[in-house]
Amino acid sequence: MSDREEARRELAALLRLAYSGELAAYIAYHGHERSVRDPAEKTEIRRIGRQELHHRHVVGRMLAALGERPSRTREVRMTWTGRAIWLSCFLGGRFVPMYGAARLERGNIGEYVTAARLAVAAGRPELVDACLEMAEVEWDHERWFHAKARESRWMRFAPDWEDPPPRASYRAEFETAPRAASEPVSACASGRRTS
Repeated sequence: MSDREEARRELAALLRLAYSGELAAYIAYHGHERSVRDPAEKTEIRRIGRQELHHRHVVGRMLAALGERPSRTREVRMTWTGRAIWLSCFLGGRFVPMYGAARLERGNIGEYVTAARLAVAAGRPELVDACLEMAEVEWDHERWFHAKARESRWMRFAPDWEDPPPRASYRAEFETAPRAASEPVSACASGRRTS
């Protein structure tokens, strides 16, 4: 198997995980939105949930472009995971859902940057921009949830982590990556940014 084909297989596997993960995130944020009292927080969590659902749509198109499909087993598992997190938002007070969401979003940033690298290695540079746009939106999510968690007195009892690199830094390593002539898969709806 060539390096390019191996990268394509790894990219497809990562996108399958992301596709189902975005479903779990959307379901979880629906519960999180309902569990908070502050109207501004409700509005922001609702917006973030819609962005996760949009990412799912974009990742689905990327999978189709690779000739791949989502995993049915993972879809079922992540639906139940999202529901469990949805319920935990009502049991964990305000801090636990904010902290947990920040940790998950931090991982999502790296997941989409890795997907962009794999797209280049797989000879599919038309997928890079969509991956980086989603990484940037996940960066926004992590910063918002992390700030909310850090407002809580409970944060001193939980392991903290360093802030992610600056939002603009993710594109720097891809500035010289070749772009394919084929139609790019965009993370933006109708040319509008999701953030």
